[in-house]
Amino acid sequence: MSDRKEQSTQDEIIECAEAHFDARVKKISAPGGEGRSSFRLSVAGQSVIATLRPNFRRTHLEAHVLEQLSAHSDDLPQCLGVVGEIMFQSDVGDRRLNVEIAEVTPSARLDLAHDAVSAIFRIQSAARKTQLHEMMPHLGTNDDWILNFVDAIDFLRDLGGGISDKFDREAAYERVAVAGTQFVKWDCRSGNAAIDNKDKLRWFDFEYAGLRHGAEDIAWLIGDEAWPIRPQDMVDIVINAFDPECGFELDDYLDYLSVYLTFHAVQRLKLISKESRKRGWLSKEKIRKYDDAGVHPEFAAQICRVGAYFSAQSPLTAPLSRNFLAALHGFIQINNQEDQRKLRRA
Repeated sequence: MSDRKEQSTQDEIIECAEAHFDARVKKISAPGGEGRSSFRLSVAGQSVIATLRPNFRRTHLEAHVLEQLSAHSDDLPQCLGVVGEIMFQSDVGDRRLNVEIAEVTPSARLDLAHDAVSAIFRIQSAARKTQLHEMMPHLGTNDDWILNFVDAIDFLRDLGGGISDKFDREAAYERVAVAGTQFVKWDCRSGNAAIDNKDKLRWFDFEYAGLRHGAEDIAWLIGDEAWPIRPQDMVDIVINAFDPECGFELDDYLDYLSVYLTFHAVQRLKLISKESRKRGWLSKEKIRKYDDAGVHPEFAAQICRVGAYFSAQSPLTAPLSRNFLAALHGFIQINNQEDQRKLRRA
């Protein structure tokens, strides 16, 4: 976003906010960095997030979701009103989970991870107390989406010596083609949660919410390449926080999570590879600060570990584990080379 356009956007939001809250905006900033659609305002004695999205329908759908869920859950922002294409919501805190999780002790990391997973299950439980299931869009239901999601594994050919003949694509298509019965926030990467000054964690950014299995939200979190927790530890956390009212038995839920996460990990690897070719490797600090794709070889290695672990948990995806392990070895080598270059430049 150009400086002139961003200033124009800020001016529009300030004018709208002052009319909506009948108070003067004392301060405005862009918490996600320049070019993002959300701004933090100090207005009417409170901190407010104003979001100007390009899609009018999505803005109003997100506002409706927040209003419905907030009646049953305190794990998300409150909608403070919508004016045209601008939505105002409560500020859930400036301590982003993706930054916080990297700065605390290992034991505190596990506590934060448990808070994040538990909040996802509570939000989905809250949705079951509403009528959102009657009007939310169904996500990932058409054949093209299913095919593209599973067939992305072909990206692993060059990273791990081809795809095993034992991998059953048709069975994989069928496994991920689930009926959309459960509310999902979608995009539950750790940069989309924040912690307030009372240490309460909340999820935000419900722009792409819809209906699917439900485990996809957990998959987005575990499959966040900047998430610094071992996959086996995350499984323990999911088991501990599991909501038996979600409509699935635990074993079936974990199997679906493993299968879905396998293909989700490939999607993240493809994105990292594409962005690294375009921009080169980025620093981990910058990635976390701006909630960017994890374009760092260490983050790529992490998502390979996730893919290797979860693919091995289901007979359906087990033939792909060797591909992730081969890719892991490659990214570890790249990371070592990058470290050596930094030492030579120092």
